[in-house]
Amino acid sequence: MKRFLKLFSILLVLILVASGCSKSDVNKGNTEAGDVSKNQADDNNSDENAEKQEDSLSETDGTNQPASGSENLELVDYKYNQELNVIDDNYRTYYEVFLYSFYDSNGDGIGDMNGLISKLDYINDGDPTTDTDLGFNGIWLMPIMPSDTYHKYDVKDYYGIDEQYGTIDDFKRLIEECNKRGIKVIIDLVLNHSSSSNPWFLSAIKSLSIKPCGQEVCTHEELCIDHNPYIKYYNFIKGNPNKDGYYSAGVDDWYYEGVFTNTMPDLNLANKDLRNEIEKIMSYWLDLGVGGFRLDAALHYYSDDTDKNNEVLSWLNNFIKSKNDQNYMVAEIWTNFSKYSQYYASGIDSVFDFAFATESGVITKTLNLAGVDNSGKSFGNAMIQVQNGLKKYSDTAIDAPFFTNHDTARASGYFSGNVDKIKMAGGMNLLMNGSAFVYYGEEVGMSGSGKDENKRAPMYWSSTDTTGMTVGPKNMETVTHNFGTVEEQMKDPLSIYNYYKRAIRLRNENPEIARGEIVQMPEITDSEICAITKTYNGSTIEVIYNFAEESKEVAISKSTYGYESIRGYLSVNGEEVTLDGETLTMPPYSVVVLK
Repeated sequence: MKRFLKLFSILLVLILVASGCSKSDVNKGNTEAGDVSKNQADDNNSDENAEKQEDSLSETDGTNQPASGSENLELVDYKYNQELNVIDDNYRTYYEVFLYSFYDSNGDGIGDMNGLISKLDYINDGDPTTDTDLGFNGIWLMPIMPSDTYHKYDVKDYYGIDEQYGTIDDFKRLIEECNKRGIKVIIDLVLNHSSSSNPWFLSAIKSLSIKPCGQEVCTHEELCIDHNPYIKYYNFIKGNPNKDGYYSAGVDDWYYEGVFTNTMPDLNLANKDLRNEIEKIMSYWLDLGVGGFRLDAALHYYSDDTDKNNEVLSWLNNFIKSKNDQNYMVAEIWTNFSKYSQYYASGIDSVFDFAFATESGVITKTLNLAGVDNSGKSFGNAMIQVQNGLKKYSDTAIDAPFFTNHDTARASGYFSGNVDKIKMAGGMNLLMNGSAFVYYGEEVGMSGSGKDENKRAPMYWSSTDTTGMTVGPKNMETVTHNFGTVEEQMKDPLSIYNYYKRAIRLRNENPEIARGEIVQMPEITDSEICAITKTYNGSTIEVIYNFAEESKEVAISKSTYGYESIRGYLSVNGEEVTLDGETLTMPPYSVVVLK
């Protein structure tokens, strides 16, 4: 009978919509209804084809909106019934910001510090009584130091702010405003290499050119190899090593290592003088108020030598913890889980969880294989595998899940435009343990694939107001977004933006989500359901995921699990998750938290 009444009410809504009734009339007919139909494209989920998928979508829907009936329906008024319970520790929810493309305050088309400051209330307004902000309590700033490139991953001055972004005073004000809102700021620290325009490198080259440097007798001691410390900051070698990643220094027969490019000479992290300099650099930024660092390319400090790289990470981590034990550090170790999990032996807080990310990761595979090979339980097992894998190396490990970042294609291309899966993937990432990271623009389903510049396109604030809009990297190709702007999606209760906001809110209401010990609920055997418990400080929640394209009923024993009610839920189509006795009714692609 219950199902009959629900089907009847949905049919009534469709009849009313077809007859041209108003939004208020539709709501009277069915307060639970909401429909977002799926965009479709025929391409595979590869980085190469993501761009084709996005182009196909834009051809079928020139409004930059998902093909949807949601303009005629209103979402059930989603109530935030639980109090925020945000703990001030290193389990946070980070928003990755590429300043260059975020928000422009001075009209030059390039994002900057003051632009970010003006948008902090979008990220977190610091007022727990409002629900107009996204609720992030951490920001990861991609490189901000002076550089010759738009991405700034080749640093010329480790103590400065790139003039395109502003000044040190602007940065100080940013930190001050973030502190008011409870936002911890971490900055990219690029230690694998510097810029070839860095004064260290230029001084080293100058010394190498003075005769007879490199010989036992030297008439220009202050500039020679044994007396210029900057030469030993890098990996110079006499004679062509005939190996990839080495370039001529342009002086006699000297060569230097540059694994990434000739404009990024590798730093010699074994050098004591360089380490002393790096400690001064970290102290400088920590004293300015940053809460830690994101370490770029840590896999390449010693060309994939885990033991040597761990020694570097251990030194870096011990140093920042000696300044403040709440300083946080997360490393980029772009490899498989069995390898990057070993880096937790260094004692570092976090390593990015590449196993779950991108179009080839666990999240995408779970959604694209729903119903196949027990995918629901497999997702739970994968989370437990990470949990147990990290424990093998560290009892202080904090996982760092993410779904996309500045080096990957954006998620809008992973699922052939299926907006339900795009939302669900965001929710899966945000409900994982550890410190979750979200790349700017994913909350509105921005596009971007192919060239790196395309993945770093301007934040899609508005299609009508150009204030603050950036122009993006110089060599960026045309990027067409398939979903609405921030301005538009804020007004749509069924938007990707509002889904992300609810997911972050759910995370901020329940500390167990980020910190809890995960255990499978073995009696739930439906292949499209993942059912787990998370326990933290004696408090347990149940988290149930429905990966199916249709509603599911799931029986959860109250006597076994001791829960009382629904704490909150995520629903891609606006339908409510309900609990009748011990039976959950879950809409397609939904998640519910019980406690």
